[in-house]
Amino acid sequence: MNIKKDFPILNNKQITYLDSGATTQKPEQVIQAIDNYYKTANANVHRGAYALSVEATAQYEKAREKVAKFINSPFTEQVIFSKNATESLNLIAYSFGMENLKKDDEIVLSIMEHHSNLVPWQKVAKTTGAKLNYMYINDEFEISDEEIENKITDKTKIVGITHVSNVLGTINNIQKIIKQAHKKGAIVIVDASQSIPHMKIDVQDIDCDFLVFSGHKMLAPLGIGVLYGKKKLLNDMTPFLMGGDMIEYVHEQDTTFAPLPNKFEAGTQNIEGVIGLASAIDYIENIGYEKIAQIEEEVVSYAREELSKLDFLELYITPNKQNHSAVISFNIKGVHPHDVASILDINGVCVRSGNHCAQPLMRYLGIDSTCRASFYLYNTKEDVDKLVEALKKAYEMFKNYIKIN
Repeated sequence: MNIKKDFPILNNKQITYLDSGATTQKPEQVIQAIDNYYKTANANVHRGAYALSVEATAQYEKAREKVAKFINSPFTEQVIFSKNATESLNLIAYSFGMENLKKDDEIVLSIMEHHSNLVPWQKVAKTTGAKLNYMYINDEFEISDEEIENKITDKTKIVGITHVSNVLGTINNIQKIIKQAHKKGAIVIVDASQSIPHMKIDVQDIDCDFLVFSGHKMLAPLGIGVLYGKKKLLNDMTPFLMGGDMIEYVHEQDTTFAPLPNKFEAGTQNIEGVIGLASAIDYIENIGYEKIAQIEEEVVSYAREELSKLDFLELYITPNKQNHSAVISFNIKGVHPHDVASILDINGVCVRSGNHCAQPLMRYLGIDSTCRASFYLYNTKEDVDKLVEALKKAYEMFKNYIKIN
């Protein structure tokens, strides 16, 4: 199966793209879906009685149904479109957190969280008087069962957890975390941004209260995200943004809000993004998560093996392959990650360098930043070979200026 042929940018540019954790490339099918929307159905949704607007609305709402089925939401109105996971998390923080937390309540996060699932909760804690606590990782870059049980207590009201770490690739035990949180009466927010491109998520099976993800990390366009929430919670929440299409009646001194999902979709939405997201879901389902997992297991296992042979590298991955997804962070010992990434780029290899919007995790690990290679379904063993060769070249450039411990 030659998946790369579906991705124009990977055919038009001589690059080894290893930054899918930041954003995935888009297949021709998604690009065509957006192009077709603009050519045949471009109109604003929910606003027109004319046929073109009705058609656009139908495509928009059909996409919502597709997302609901994709994550097995029992009700389509539990699927809210946002611009990304960050906006979805802020919506939850402001509309649920600010309204429901009080002094000395506890919010529990993992030390692995992306800033998007950390900074909003700092704001909520400072405003409400709640306390912000963290679940820390062990020497294998995992959250132990003991840590989960000790940190999620009777005082815990909200637990925020990344399903897969965008730095370490660790797959967190969200079933255990959700079960412990619900046992203590807390609600759980799962950030699935780094997991849903790679594995099937069933919101009813895991029983999360909220789930968020960004479309651009799973082949869809930029600027489209999803918030799933249980209906009772969403119904009780006050809208985060006010404006057109989220209202029922507006009077001079008062307003009533539209029912779900419109209540949380103020203003003109990213309709093309929604159409592209539906097409991306079709693409993923046509290949199948089982096949995606097979491809990634082969490539990532090979990458782990080959990178482990480079004694000048420091790897930040769990030794437990079963708990590791498609992200590998590393450093050439004694060399700044930005310098390494620049040399890799000269050799046509695209990796991310920096703190990956996870500064507390970096600080906990005792480092400032890393290089990160993140793989997806279009990557191959040949891509790994190119990464390894580029790293060897980078080391050769710097080895006379560094001391390997």
